[in-house]
Amino acid sequence: MPDQSDQPTITAHAAVADIPAAEWDVCAGAGNPFVRHAFLDALEASGSASPATGWLARHLVIRRSDGTILAAAPLYLKSHSYGEYVFDWGWAEAYQRAGGRYYPKLQCAIPFTPVTGPRLLVRPDEDAVALRRMLAAAMIQVAGQLEAGSVHVTFPTQAEYEGLSSAGFLRRLGSQYHWTNDGYGCFDDFLGALSSRKRKLIRKERDAVARQNLTITTLVGSDIKARHWDVFHRFHQAVVDRKWGKAYVNRDFFDLLAASPLGEQAVLVWAEEDGEPMGAAFNMLGGNALYGRTWGAGPHREFLHFEACYYRAIDFAIANNIATVEAGAQGEHKVSRGYLPTPTYSAHWIADPQFRTAVEHFLDHERPLIEEDMADQTRAGPFRQDEPSPRC
Repeated sequence: MPDQSDQPTITAHAAVADIPAAEWDVCAGAGNPFVRHAFLDALEASGSASPATGWLARHLVIRRSDGTILAAAPLYLKSHSYGEYVFDWGWAEAYQRAGGRYYPKLQCAIPFTPVTGPRLLVRPDEDAVALRRMLAAAMIQVAGQLEAGSVHVTFPTQAEYEGLSSAGFLRRLGSQYHWTNDGYGCFDDFLGALSSRKRKLIRKERDAVARQNLTITTLVGSDIKARHWDVFHRFHQAVVDRKWGKAYVNRDFFDLLAASPLGEQAVLVWAEEDGEPMGAAFNMLGGNALYGRTWGAGPHREFLHFEACYYRAIDFAIANNIATVEAGAQGEHKVSRGYLPTPTYSAHWIADPQFRTAVEHFLDHERPLIEEDMADQTRAGPFRQDEPSPRC
């Protein structure tokens, strides 16, 4: 008989805190802050992502016989589709209308975080293809055990997306808006790459902000104090109240994040008027990217949102030689401000064969439309077609 003692074991965990942080982070890597143990732990320990909010953790871990973690995946049992940013509400409604039960479902994701990054986390120098295949099979097995009708992997890397397709997952294409640093020496270099009309638009917006009695600073890491998080959370909640109803993360999340090793990677663009806070934009640094996360504001100030969320992020990236600014989900208005459409990915396993076929037909029709839309937006984008102006 073959010796089974050396076979890897797969376990599911009800909290990321139950998994050694150092071992998880070896698999996660250092490039993307959102898959790091500290970020997930801040979400869970604060109660932002918890059973009470519909995020029941079932994180998968593959271990060698000596206990070493070889691979892991952030996984949650969900009773709704909030906080995911890959919208399947239509699927749920159609399936339930036909007499099916769409929820619960399994979600391999970073809660409330529409940022592309690894989802099937593999220890360096291990067989990534084989271990990802094991994680995909384990997710399907857990779905059966928990009577979940589907598994969804949202915002994985392209390599994971393609690997999941070969494991029987359906492929879904999406897009969001990123700014790319073309070696700019200053903001005027970037403006010089734009068409005259778009250049004038941005200058007009920035000049309008400059004429207001605002002081705008960029705070990084320990420069961000508890009072800043107090105001930011209150402002963000006010914005959410006006648009959606409830902020996904609570105030405790920011304290836990600030106290964690990731605290130094937080970037807050902070606006005041005569010492009174007016608005703030929360970003995270990771690898060679600045990730725009959320915005909060008090009394309306014209174009402050664009200044704090988009232009100050570009300023920061240029000053710090950062390659990319990811401005988050949705918002075609970002294109005219230099943020071009970039593909995002998700992969979906559906248990019901008939429903799977219907979703597959939908996705086969949707993908070329997304590709065409991205191409159209890029062609109509703000960048000039002739030689750009001289650099700074």
